[in-house]
Amino acid sequence: MLVAILAIICGAGVLTCCGHKEDPVVLPTEDSSAFVTITDVVPDVIMEIRYYGTYNFVGARIDGYEEPTALLTKKAAEALKAVSDAVMAQGFRLKIYDAYRPQKGVDHFVRWAADLSDTMMKTYFYPDLDKSVLFEQEYIMEKSGHTRGSTVDLTLFDMTTEKEVDMGGTFDWFGPESHPDFCGNPETGEYTGNNSASPVGRSITQQQFKNRMILRKAMLDHGFKPLDSEWWHFTLRDEPFPDTYFTFPVK
Repeated sequence: MLVAILAIICGAGVLTCCGHKEDPVVLPTEDSSAFVTITDVVPDVIMEIRYYGTYNFVGARIDGYEEPTALLTKKAAEALKAVSDAVMAQGFRLKIYDAYRPQKGVDHFVRWAADLSDTMMKTYFYPDLDKSVLFEQEYIMEKSGHTRGSTVDLTLFDMTTEKEVDMGGTFDWFGPESHPDFCGNPETGEYTGNNSASPVGRSITQQQFKNRMILRKAMLDHGFKPLDSEWWHFTLRDEPFPDTYFTFPVK
């Protein structure tokens, strides 16, 4: 990976549903003809679709996720296949948390963020924040880059240890610890250990930062662009639908 709060977390012009500011998207459509199921193009990926289950910051299945699968535009999926081939040569597989997200899913995030009494998952995803700031700090928003179909939230899986690679933080963690520049410089790959952005002094190790950079480099090398607030979130640079958001369900 990301309305106010998830528009923050998932904004689009607004933030990408998982915390990021992007150009506004305007034209809604149910047309899914340009999309594919990721595993049809990238058969080696592992999927853990967090919004189909209950282990997510809401704590419930998100509207619009009708099956535990992941969809992308054909163009983005083909680029992701190149990423998969590259990381497999290094002993990793890609693990997908989320990809295309229907607008009704973003709307669900917005309703959840507006209900300040619902803090069931606070301990796991935003322990350092009061829920009232999620919209203000753009963790949630009314539009998300994910609805344009060429954005994916993912991590690496180590084929030797048969475990998810340790990135020093969980997917959808709301806080500076999720930023690619936390404790290091993502442009140079240098680990600095500077954790001053963390409100409670959290940190990540040099190896955890390096792991984030392995994923980042593979994605950037094959046509994706990063988000400055989430190490797991990438969008195809030359996305085919920059001004369209889609409304069909994930299935």
